[in-house]
Amino acid sequence: MRGMIVEAAGALLVAGCGTLAYAVGGRSSQLFGPSIAHGPRDRRAIAVTFDDGPSERTPELLELLESHGARATFFQCGASVRRLPEIARRVAAGGHEIGNHGYSHTRLFLRSPRFVAGEVRDAQRAIQDITGTTPRLFRAPYGGRWFGLRGVQRELGLTGVMWTRIGMDWRRPAARVAAGLLSGAENGAIFCLHDGRSGKPDADISNTIEAVRILLDELRQQGFRCETVSEMLGQA
Repeated sequence: MRGMIVEAAGALLVAGCGTLAYAVGGRSSQLFGPSIAHGPRDRRAIAVTFDDGPSERTPELLELLESHGARATFFQCGASVRRLPEIARRVAAGGHEIGNHGYSHTRLFLRSPRFVAGEVRDAQRAIQDITGTTPRLFRAPYGGRWFGLRGVQRELGLTGVMWTRIGMDWRRPAARVAAGLLSGAENGAIFCLHDGRSGKPDADISNTIEAVRILLDELRQQGFRCETVSEMLGQA
């Protein structure tokens, strides 16, 4: 009997841990706040998104996007926006969407609800102060959500955004990044890339830039239109 009780308790613990892991990082999880990972499937559109910026090399991506007539969504860190205000403003001026990516790119899970809310509020304020735009979208650093997020999303009118495919461009070569994303190219897909590296200064994003060059060329050949997340959702 005791063995059966221990086994049952262990199973419940495993199930509980699995549920929590899904709530934190599951792409379709809604437990810590409203979130999307895919757009409408009835239009030939894809949303290319960038996290962790702005960085010193973000302008190179802006030029590349402009040359292809593509718009993207940049989930920016508040601290990086304050460090590179002119570049943050260039993103907005280029017709791209700016989303909230927390202030310091600190992992939110296992932190207090007060800390979580503060990270989101501080980033929102920095982006508003510097760029004059008010983000409507939020992506948690590392994709990890936690307690306190639902309330601050509701307070600031933010919708969470995960991704359909992530490029893992912080560690993969350009060709592999592009190939991985293109294998998931479909109507309404949301692709995740990075124009910074965890908000660190002078980030080397050469492989990301080359991957985007390959990606945009191929998406155009396949007849996809690159839109911001809000455009794709019909909310722009």
